[in-house]
Amino acid sequence: MIRRLEHDWFGRELPDGLTMGERSFLHSSYVFLHSSPTAAIRIGSDTGIYVGTFFELGPAARVEVGDYCTLVGAIMRVDSELRIGDYTLIAHEVVITDRESIDRRQPAAARPITIGSDVWIGMRAIILAGVKIGHGAVVGAGAVVADDVPPMTIVSGNPARIVRKIEP
Repeated sequence: MIRRLEHDWFGRELPDGLTMGERSFLHSSYVFLHSSPTAAIRIGSDTGIYVGTFFELGPAARVEVGDYCTLVGAIMRVDSELRIGDYTLIAHEVVITDRESIDRRQPAAARPITIGSDVWIGMRAIILAGVKIGHGAVVGAGAVVADDVPPMTIVSGNPARIVRKIEP
């Protein structure tokens, strides 16, 4: 794996724990500025990590982003585990955090987050610790998701509530 991005304006080496699939795009090494060098990140094939996306990863963080995903300006703050399935779109200014507190010194334990395949998360949504979002779900713009989202379901609001089921 290349350790520097040829097109990178920031010019820092990529983290040792990063693996990227074929034809994937990473805007800049700057996305990992606030990440521990021991974090493990796997980005699948044909996935794009675009401008404004940030990974704030603790020392034990494990992040897996599937194939054919798009992350545009999302902030992922992870101390445990984040799994994102294939064909998932995470829009501008989405925040995903696996802790209830912003202070890593707080005793609250990090809780893993799982986002299924074929999921769309709308702009400025917030996904909180321990949440599982099922395959084919849609999270509306600005939703605050504190509870699991069933597969093939649309949720929106603060707190996020089920709007309707998606028929296949």
